[in-house]
This record gives sequence, structure tokens and C-alpha cells, in this order.
Amino acid sequence: MKYCPACGQPVEMRVPAGDNRPRAVCVACAAIHYENPRIVVGCVPEWQGRILLCQRAILPRRGFWTTPAGFFELGETLQDAAARESLEEAQVRVAIGSLLAVTHVLHAAQVHMTFRARMLDEHFGVGAETLQVGLYEEREIPWDRIAFPSIDFALRCYFEDRRAARESLHFNTVERPLDRSET
Repeated sequence: MKYCPACGQPVEMRVPAGDNRPRAVCVACAAIHYENPRIVVGCVPEWQGRILLCQRAILPRRGFWTTPAGFFELGETLQDAAARESLEEAQVRVAIGSLLAVTHVLHAAQVHMTFRARMLDEHFGVGAETLQVGLYEEREIPWDRIAFPSIDFALRCYFEDRRAARESLHFNTVERPLDRSET
């Protein structure tokens, strides 16, 4: 941030009184601007034991596989966002279940939240951000072509929980960005 959204004047990074972190502070109106992580929300849709995966048509990680997920929007619940992303990316209607995984992606200032989900019917299709969509058994998943560490983590936790007949909540932290060779 270079300019204050409130008055348009320059901001400088400094620790405001009573705070312990540098913040963007307006030099004119003294407004303090907090930058917080963005929330990415998605789900692991299941249909008759198989998982729905989408091949990404957009950067980053074009051509790699993911579950439906995207940025949380104002005015919706986390569950609404996960269902919306499923419809947008895979043209699939889902019933959102329990929270499966929370991954803190520190280098990107994001928190990825993944839910369990049940497909409401067997219909799915390709959305604007997707090259192809398919249903996969665990052994068929292209593990070496999963787009993001948070998705790999959520999928592995999903299958581990399913084998153990439980629904645990799992936490993970990703501290470093993917290497350019991995994109």
C-alpha cells in the first residue's frame, strides 16, 4: 500500500502507539491500515467413493489438479463460498459437510479452509477456470500433479480419515512458495 484509501495521501510503515507490528499509517489523516490474510475456501466433493478434481485453466499452476476452491467473498458464509466455488469451477452442486483442513500459507498471506462435501447428483462439468473435471478413486489421483500443498494435505487427510471412519480437523502450515520449476 502506497496511498491511504481514506484520503489519498501517502502512507508510511511504522509501529503505531499501542501496537507491536509495522502498519501502513497515513502521513496526513493518521489512519492505520491493517493488512490481514485472505481466506481461500473449498471442498473435497465425493460421489460414490470417488473425489471430484479439476484441472486448472488459469495461473498459477495451470494444468495442475485441485479440488474446487477460491477466495472467500463478502456477504457469504464459508460453506456458501465452498459451494459457490464448486458450482463455478466444476458445475457441481454439493452439500457442504464438516471442516476438514486449515492450512496457513504464510508466504502468500492466505488461510486455506477445506470442507468435506457430498455431491448432490452425479452431474458436473467444466467451468471457466477449468480445463477438465473428473471423479477419481484415491489410487487414480495424479498426486504428482496436485496444484497446491494445501490441496495435497487436505486430500491425504480426507482419505486417512475415511479409512479410520472419523472426521477430524487438521492443521498445516506452508512457509515457502513453490519453486518456479514447480509451476
